[in-house]
Amino acid sequence: MSDKNRNQVAKAVAAKQRMLDFFTETIKPNLHEFQRSQELVVWAIAIVVGICAAYASLAFRILIGWIQIPWLGTSSDNVFAAALLQPWYIILGAPTLGGLLVGLLLVYFVPGKRPHGVADVIEAQAIKNSKISVRDGLQSALIAALSLGSGASAGREGPVVHLGATIASWLQDRFSLPQSARRTLLACGVAAAVAASFNVPLAGVLFAHEVILGHYALRAFVPIAISSALGAMIVRTHLGNFPAFIIPEYHIASNWEIPAFALLGLICAFVAILFQLMMVGADRLSRSVEIPLVLRPVIGGFLVGSLAIYFPQILGVGYESTDAALKQQFSLTLMLQLLLLKALATSITLASRFGGGVFSPSLYLGAMAGGAFGLAAAMVFPLMASSHGLYAITGMGAVAAAILGAPISTVLIAFELTGDYNVAIALLLAVSISTSVHRAFLGQSYFHWLLAARGLFLNDGPHRYILHTLKVSQFMTPLEKDQSNLFNESQEEELSWLLPSATIEQALRAFDRTGLDRIAVIDHHKPEIIVGWAFKVEALHHYNQALIDAHVEHNK
Repeated sequence: MSDKNRNQVAKAVAAKQRMLDFFTETIKPNLHEFQRSQELVVWAIAIVVGICAAYASLAFRILIGWIQIPWLGTSSDNVFAAALLQPWYIILGAPTLGGLLVGLLLVYFVPGKRPHGVADVIEAQAIKNSKISVRDGLQSALIAALSLGSGASAGREGPVVHLGATIASWLQDRFSLPQSARRTLLACGVAAAVAASFNVPLAGVLFAHEVILGHYALRAFVPIAISSALGAMIVRTHLGNFPAFIIPEYHIASNWEIPAFALLGLICAFVAILFQLMMVGADRLSRSVEIPLVLRPVIGGFLVGSLAIYFPQILGVGYESTDAALKQQFSLTLMLQLLLLKALATSITLASRFGGGVFSPSLYLGAMAGGAFGLAAAMVFPLMASSHGLYAITGMGAVAAAILGAPISTVLIAFELTGDYNVAIALLLAVSISTSVHRAFLGQSYFHWLLAARGLFLNDGPHRYILHTLKVSQFMTPLEKDQSNLFNESQEEELSWLLPSATIEQALRAFDRTGLDRIAVIDHHKPEIIVGWAFKVEALHHYNQALIDAHVEHNK
């Protein structure tokens, strides 16, 4: 064989070896990781989740309509127009009677004595292994439908999000999946629910990432996108392909208006701050007053009904009134009145234990604030100001973004809701200012305030909630059978002890305080019995590993 042929053979062998090495070192490990993470299974489940969540959203909407019929005579979203035709005692009585039924359900059938919503979904993915009780999900959906159908002032998106997550939780329990996959599927249920509720598939994907997961990992994107697309497709098949709010096409009249949109963002920030403080204050006031649980929603329904006698625009979800503000059908005085009264009615509704969310009320308040600002701007600068409908759209996104803590998905929701992409500059500017100012004053969104009230501080990063959620029982060393399990009151053991339910933060503080390398873990009910030992090295190892796992999941 000639030297030339030998060189060609050697090159071919080397090329073959490089290909084999590439397969062995790169492709094979990636395929193994892909198989280990069961991504194909997750994709398949995501399809089922998207379909089921979409139909659950449709069923929820229909149920609200059925409950409306006896007192409004319509099952549509046109609650305001139908309420104008009813006598005052019907407007007063419907929310009051609905409150009585909600109170009875809470007392006799709901273990937690409250309906669940978006904050509970965030909590489930963070610390509850993405598990949501089917009973809690169905009961919360029923209470929310009864609340909104009887005129309580709240949104339907929160209950639908919880219902979609419940479906995802139930389906994923049928399979043995890693924790990251379970969180992703929970977000799939949320994305499909948002997409189906608003007909916003792109925003559904971003909302699930931004609000529920708190990261934008590529591995989670595909199944979430699948579920969201299916959710929107199914709703469009049944209800038609149109945005939630159909409005005229608006344009920015002049670049000189940019400072006006910045000012609107600042105003919307303070509207969002006031709204959140009103909800927090109403909740604390409700908890501080000794009233039987069954009467709380009755009183709340009576108060909302009393306001609605004079301003029926505040009843229910409020889409009709939001749409009217976008179409420039309300006066400046009326929008300012509705801005205050809707915030008050929603705060009363949620504090009274009615079911419902804050998404639609936030859009409502933003539309009223923006519309009022637009009218005022037109009075001052009649030749330069755009239509106040454009300001209403911008305000709608700015208030909702601040309350939800989701500026990116809210901007996209505003785009998809209106079907108008000509307002990008105004929306981005107002939303960014509103979100930043709200965060500067209150530090957290409404959902994270609810979680912080339960002792869960997800807004501070994974290290904070790991400290609060990782338990001693997860890293302690159980006592061997031949070891003495009596708690000897020696000087070393008197210094400190831990319960299996103690958090790793409590354990690390105990190690630091005592200087010990191990601490006895005692039985909950028999404190003289040692059930195991907590070692400092194991505590640090589990904490570091949890941080690493969170980092990998958020960036892969």
